Amino acid sequence: ARYFFNKEGDFNNLTSAAYHKKTHLLVTGFASGIFHLHELPDFNLIHSLSISDQRIASISINCTGDWIAFGCSGLGQLLVWEWQSESYVLKQQGHFNSMVSLAYSPDGQYIVTGGEDGKVKVWNTSSSFCFVTFTEHTSGITAVTFTSNGYVILSASLDGTVRAFDLHRYRNFRTFTSPRPSQFSCLAVDSSGEIVSAGSQDSFEIFIWSMQSGRLLDVLSGHEGPISSLSFNPMKCVLASASWDKTVKLWDMLDSWRTKETLILNSDVLVVAFRPDGKELAVAALNGQITFWDHENAVQTGSIEGRHDLQMGRKELDKITAKQAAKGKSFTTLCYSADGQSVLAGGLSKFVCIYNVKEQILMKKFEISCNFSLDAMEVCDHRGQVFSFPLSAPKTWVLIHLVSILENPALFLNIVTSLLGRSWAATTTEGLLIYSLDSGLIFDPFELDIDVTPSNIHKTLHQKEYTMAIIMAFKLNEKKLIQEVIEAVPSNEIDVVCSSLPDLYVEKVLEFLASAFEISCHLEFYLIWAHKLLMLHGQKLKTR
Repeated sequence: ARYFFNKEGDFNNLTSAAYHKKTHLLVTGFASGIFHLHELPDFNLIHSLSISDQRIASISINCTGDWIAFGCSGLGQLLVWEWQSESYVLKQQGHFNSMVSLAYSPDGQYIVTGGEDGKVKVWNTSSSFCFVTFTEHTSGITAVTFTSNGYVILSASLDGTVRAFDLHRYRNFRTFTSPRPSQFSCLAVDSSGEIVSAGSQDSFEIFIWSMQSGRLLDVLSGHEGPISSLSFNPMKCVLASASWDKTVKLWDMLDSWRTKETLILNSDVLVVAFRPDGKELAVAALNGQITFWDHENAVQTGSIEGRHDLQMGRKELDKITAKQAAKGKSFTTLCYSADGQSVLAGGLSKFVCIYNVKEQILMKKFEISCNFSLDAMEVCDHRGQVFSFPLSAPKTWVLIHLVSILENPALFLNIVTSLLGRSWAATTTEGLLIYSLDSGLIFDPFELDIDVTPSNIHKTLHQKEYTMAIIMAFKLNEKKLIQEVIEAVPSNEIDVVCSSLPDLYVEKVLEFLASAFEISCHLEFYLIWAHKLLMLHGQKLKTR
C-alpha cells in the first residue's frame, strides 16, 4: 500500500468508502453513523458529520464530485449531501420494517403505506418520493385506506386505535378507539367517507364509527374467529366481513347492521373484495382457492384454484418437497381491476397473478424477484406455450422500487389497483413496487389547440406538409410521435424543413436530437438534422 491511514484505530469501524479521482476526495462511513471527508494525498480532514445512529451501508459520489449519497440500511435512509455548501440536497427514509398495507388515492397521484414500524407514509407516484410521514401510532400498522375525496387517510393499528389524517394540514384529526382494548387487523370506509369500520383479531368483533363525530355507532358480533378482512360495497350500504371461522358475513347498514347473508366456505377466509360495480364478491381462502359470489342471492358463480400458481422451488435446507410446500400456499391479498374483468392476487410467494374472472384462467403472472438463491431453481412455466388466450393482457409494465428491504426477498403483503386501471402497486419484502402501462407517457402539451390530435398529425404527414407536422407533434409533446414525424422526413427535404421552422421550435428540435443521439441507430440521419439546423439558425441561437 502506498498510504495507510488508521491513526489510533479510527478506521476500525469503517463500513463503507468512496473515492473521487478528479477532486481527490475520499469519503468514509462508519458503523456509528459518522462520515469523514478527506482530501488526498495529504489526508486533510474537510468535514466530519453524523447523519444517524445507524451504520452507513453505502456511499457514492456523483461525476462532478459535488454531491455525496449515503445509504443507511438499518433505517432505510437515503441522504444526498452537498459538501461545499454543507447542505442536504435530498433526504428520504422508507419503512425500516416490512410494509404491510397500502392504498391508492382516488386520482392515482399518491400511495399511502403502513409498516410494522408504526409509521404511515404518503408517496408521490410520479417522483417516487415520500412527502409526509405520520408517527402517531405506537405499534405496527395493519391496514390503510383513502376516503373517496382523497383528502383523508385512515389507518388501523395493533395499538388499538384507528386514526384519521388530514392531507391538507398533515395532522391526525380523529382517533377512533374501542370500549375494550382491541388489536385491529383490518379496516374499511364506505363510499361516502362517513362510516369507518375496523375488525378485531382478539375479540372477533367489528367496530363501526362515525367520521363526523368520532363516536362509536355499533359493535357487530357473530364471527367465531379473528376478523381477517373488511370491504364495503361501493354501490350499496352493505359491509362484507371475512373471518378465520370459514365464513363471510354481509351486514346491512340500513337495517340496523343486521346480518343479511352468511356465506360458508371450506377453509379459513383470508381476504374479501367487492367488484367496482358492487355486483360480485371475490373471496380468497386458506386452501388457495379464489371463489366468486353473487352476494344478493348467496350463490357461488365461479372459483379459481390458484395454489399451483404460487408454487416455488425447493430451498437448499428445506425438509419437504416443493410439491408439499405448495399445499401451504394461499392468496393473502386480492383486488379487482378497474373494469372488474380481472382480479389480481398475491400471497406469501414471489409471484402475483392476474386472472380473468369470466374465463377463470391465469392471464399473466409476474415474478417479483429473479434471485435464484431464494428457491434454488429457475422457474420455467410451459403452460403459456400450450394455451393461447385472446384477451388484452398487460404488455409493457414498468417497475419502480421506492424502498428496499432485502431480509426475506419477494413475499407479497398487499396489492391495490389504481382507479383508472393503468397501474397497480404492491407492498413486498423487497419494498413498495409500482407496475404501470404508461411508462414513458407524460402528457405535457405545448400551445395545444383542439385540432392537434395524433390522427391529424398523421394526416398532415401523409400530405407531405413536414414542417406543420413537426410543429403539431411538438405541440402534443409525445416523444414517440415526434420521433415518428422527424424520421418520416426524407433526407433531401431536411434543408427545406429546417429553414421554414419557427425559431421557437428550433430549440425544441435540437433538444430532441440531443436525447435521440444516445439511443437511436439513425445516427447519420440525426447528424444531418443537427448540422442543417445549426448552419441555418446557429447565429441566432448564439446571439440570444
